[in-house]
Amino acid sequence: MPALTTVYPVCTSLLPLSLGGMNPQHLPEYLEQHPDTCRRHPFLPDLARIERLCYLFKTDPPPMPDKIEQRMINPALELLSVQWSGLSERLTNPQHELVEKEGHILVYRKPGTEEVHVIEPSGHDLLALKLISDGIDSKQAAKEGGVPVGTIDDILYVAAHRGLLLAPKSLLVRGEDFPRGVLTDPDRFSAPTFTLQWHITQVCDLHCRHCYDRSDRKTLDLKQAIRVLDDLYSFCQQMHVFTQVTFTGGNPLLYPHFNALYKEAADRGFMTAVLGNPMPKHRIEEMLAIQKPEFYQVSLEGLREHNDYIRGQGHFDRVFDFLDLLKELKIYSMVMLTLTRANMDQVLELAELLRDRVDLFTFNRLAMVGEGADLASAPPEDFPAFLESYMEAAQDNPCMSLKDNFFNLIRHKKALPYVGGCAGYGCGAGFNFVSLLPDGEVHACRKLPSPIGNIEQQNFMEIYRGTDAKRYRAGSSACNTCEIRPVCGGCLAVSYGFGKDIFNELDPYCFR
Repeated sequence: MPALTTVYPVCTSLLPLSLGGMNPQHLPEYLEQHPDTCRRHPFLPDLARIERLCYLFKTDPPPMPDKIEQRMINPALELLSVQWSGLSERLTNPQHELVEKEGHILVYRKPGTEEVHVIEPSGHDLLALKLISDGIDSKQAAKEGGVPVGTIDDILYVAAHRGLLLAPKSLLVRGEDFPRGVLTDPDRFSAPTFTLQWHITQVCDLHCRHCYDRSDRKTLDLKQAIRVLDDLYSFCQQMHVFTQVTFTGGNPLLYPHFNALYKEAADRGFMTAVLGNPMPKHRIEEMLAIQKPEFYQVSLEGLREHNDYIRGQGHFDRVFDFLDLLKELKIYSMVMLTLTRANMDQVLELAELLRDRVDLFTFNRLAMVGEGADLASAPPEDFPAFLESYMEAAQDNPCMSLKDNFFNLIRHKKALPYVGGCAGYGCGAGFNFVSLLPDGEVHACRKLPSPIGNIEQQNFMEIYRGTDAKRYRAGSSACNTCEIRPVCGGCLAVSYGFGKDIFNELDPYCFR
């Protein structure tokens, strides 16, 4: 049996007498029954109950469940009613002044660690515990509280992140047929976030020479679009993942109901982002008033002359001015380049120009699809050396990001840590990422024809579990024996542009 001083180090330092013969388990009750013992420190009964729980959770915590099907309260958590405020601080600071005031204290052991925390819970903490204890779902709580459902989900997320709640793991998990090889980290096989890249309109103020789709597609009206968000919310709740909606087009801000749709996404607690073109300051401020985007991405295709040849006269300077605006508004900025034979030797110089102008710069290899079929791809035989030079430059340029999956092939050979790809580790097509076109068609990836369903005829769960989506998730069978398959898989769109059988042949740039 442990000594009193082991279980109650703070309390015993304040007691006026020795209680060496007492069972440590009974000290809080003894102090409550003998108030004279606590005349100088009337808060001792509360403090003793806290210290008893701390010792219990450190030495003999309740077992954690092997599998979590839905959010639940941490088994190693107790909510105590107390008569004093400031007890959590008094545990570590003997000079901290206490105030006689009824309240609560939370004592809990953070899952997966040996850390025991003592906190005065916030109103949001107590709300999260009540919702889970009473089995009230987010939509019901939001309706009763008159707040967006995203507000409730955020409260529950914070509670789970802090360890007050246990949450189910993501059900977005790579197939068992993926070779494990040297990749033992389970994070390489699962994704915490599902991204919907939503092309809400085909309307665009540019006509780029590599545009992959200039077709005239009808556009969902606002009511239809809101139904899409509701279905997306249900899908991500069932899959236990966070949601990101990346609005694009065309130029997404030219969609007539953009602000209203953006607000609906924000109200559901979705992370939001934009892939678009430079826009006037007032349009960006309207978006900011609703929710700050995770990022705003624009494109450049090389230095001024080449970029403007691809994207239109004056575009290069407009982008640089717009990047300054994004910095002024404190919006995370990204620049994407489509890598071709013509601009391969301009990438590093462009990256230098962007060094202090943009938060992140990266590239995609050209997919010879649509009007992009008229451009020349970067020579595959030159690609490994290009990646090496890019990686070397990136060591000294913080804006340069390693996005292409084949960076991981080089890093594997050099025993360096792997990096995330297009939408996380490996190819995300049909896995943790899909594209929704203006008319409701859903594709595994927007850069190649990859239809997997139609949101006007099916819901996201039906589409995700469909045969077509599974084929794109599996990728090319030619990658199945590669030990870094989960963090690579090449690019299906690039393979398609080269006329390859994307489900059975290697990406033509693979140098394994």
